Amino acid sequence: MRQIILDTETTGLSPRAGNRILEIGCVEMLNRQLTGNNLHMYINPERDSEEGALNVHGLTTEFLSDKPKFAEISAEFLDYVRGAQIIIHNAPFDVGFLDAELDRLGLPPFVEHVDEVIDSLQMAKEIHPGRRNSLDALCDRYGISNAHRTLHGGLLDAVLLAEVYLALTRGQNSLTMDLGGDQDGDDGQPLELAPLAPVIVLAAEGNDLVEHEALLDGLDKDAKGTCLWRVVPVEEAPAPAA
Repeated sequence: MRQIILDTETTGLSPRAGNRILEIGCVEMLNRQLTGNNLHMYINPERDSEEGALNVHGLTTEFLSDKPKFAEISAEFLDYVRGAQIIIHNAPFDVGFLDAELDRLGLPPFVEHVDEVIDSLQMAKEIHPGRRNSLDALCDRYGISNAHRTLHGGLLDAVLLAEVYLALTRGQNSLTMDLGGDQDGDDGQPLELAPLAPVIVLAAEGNDLVEHEALLDGLDKDAKGTCLWRVVPVEEAPAPAA
């Protein structure tokens, strides 16, 4: 499955007020694995940012003045996202701006170019009802470092959201195979399953251990105590020989 985690930065809060997109960041995942095939575009919005928005993203009119306009990058952008499952935090906001930009060019709405749009904010609200579910709050909850995020940025936020989405949707598949119904072959004899391949165990080390401890710290914080993963059962000592 091809998934694109997408984030935009804009000149203000409402496309109806004439605000425009000035940055797009996209991160690609194939079968839940980051590919590195990312897309990052600065866009000349053809207007100034509102003061509140400028304080959020820090992208000045002067910096954006020589960047391509949305019409110039629209084909490349749509080719990149076409047919993918799109993941956006607070999707109605970004999709509303994308629809407005596409409408200016006489193009169909964004959802008609992609497979579907998933709102990770709505997903987080269902998993953590009654709690703060901003991107920063979710990074803190799942032990994802965002210390380098002093300003919002399309690509940076998309990278963080990719990690948050993987944490939100983390699950464990069954280690057994359910054949369903009778487990006999055509000749009425029981089916014989091929022997399982040897299990290769790789011990964690280095950065893996650091990231694991950070995740456990986050679980401890959510549990307001010690999570089960840190409760190691005490093995009984062998009985002394007679």
